[in-house]
Amino acid sequence: MKAFARRPVILVSACLVGCRARYDDTHIETVDERLELWAAAGLVLPFCPETAGGLPVPRSPAEISGGTGWTVLTGDAKVYNRAGSDVTAAFVVGAQLALEACRYFRLRAAVLKDGSPSCGTTRIYDGHFRGRLVGGQGVTAALLAAHGIDVFNEDTLARLKLPV
Repeated sequence: MKAFARRPVILVSACLVGCRARYDDTHIETVDERLELWAAAGLVLPFCPETAGGLPVPRSPAEISGGTGWTVLTGDAKVYNRAGSDVTAAFVVGAQLALEACRYFRLRAAVLKDGSPSCGTTRIYDGHFRGRLVGGQGVTAALLAAHGIDVFNEDTLARLKLPV
């Protein structure tokens, strides 16, 4: 792993800190100046579970079908891309790698992109590619939360108190 000037204290969805990791080869414009400051200070570990799980950039958008991130983890739901391919395994592997990264760096918090089938903390798309959001967590958010990692998103970031 790359050496850091300071040890990272939070895992952050890579797309939220300028990395072009999203399915459409874009990143999210700055959502909060604190993320930029924390990244510049070496406190952020940028991570994209979907690319870590082996999916390319760009890629077909994906949605959870038949449940939420937790039911994907229990084997009761699947993740499909718009073309109809089952990409569940890549999402599960990416989530496991995110958890391993949190454990390796002893991270207790993550800021994740809400709405994502991996990173959604409070909402995900409904699995029908209609642009409709429903309540629930993505695969990575569910796994991290189940292991005691506090998950935040771009809208709840203000509640995060960094242990610096």
